[in-house]
Amino acid sequence: MIGEPEIDGGWATASGAEGAAEALPGEPGREGVRGARRPWLWALGGMVAASAVWAGTLAVQERFPDVPRLDYRHSSDLCKEFELKTIGQAAGRKFEGRQSAEGVHLAQDWSYCTVSTQYVEGTMMYGAQLLVELHKKGDPEAEFATGAGTDPATRLDLDERQEVQGLGDRAVLDRYYAHGGSRLMVLDGGAVFTLTVQWFNARDEEPAGIDENAMDAAMIEDMRALMAKLER
Repeated sequence: MIGEPEIDGGWATASGAEGAAEALPGEPGREGVRGARRPWLWALGGMVAASAVWAGTLAVQERFPDVPRLDYRHSSDLCKEFELKTIGQAAGRKFEGRQSAEGVHLAQDWSYCTVSTQYVEGTMMYGAQLLVELHKKGDPEAEFATGAGTDPATRLDLDERQEVQGLGDRAVLDRYYAHGGSRLMVLDGGAVFTLTVQWFNARDEEPAGIDENAMDAAMIEDMRALMAKLER
């Protein structure tokens, strides 16, 4: 409190070398005056410094108003982070042949992983691709999950889009028109997660016997696990 130092002399008493330097001969009362001023000057300096920091923060926010929040770390080897436990159970197959890629840039960091099941004649094959984008400047919300893709074999049926609750700020699940497959996209602040899973018969026949709802649930579960692992 303000009154306490004045009562016990905490501001008015100089001691040791500092007291000797402050209390000059022939200047009575100078010791008490100097001792009382210094804490106020120190406090004033702290207030000025804090104001400068706050003003700098406001200036940065005004200069880059669209900087999104990032709650996730960048992974240089995304395949080591992505386990596909539930997806593998839904497919009844083991995923292997993992390949990772990544890039670090001023505006965006990204990492990618692709995996697939081994070719076995007469059985269903699966492939999965995962892309994680960390937007450090522009907010990706306006363009999230827009566009149907360029490959006719994997064009998305956006009319059957499903909103997924409880995953990031927003999450959507889309199906492919041709060849069995689904795409799960999650937006959370400046992070965008895109997971696709495709399946096809090794004999180039139409895929059959796939429980798409079970695969969708597996994709959501494995995505949730990945996001928790990458969270800062």
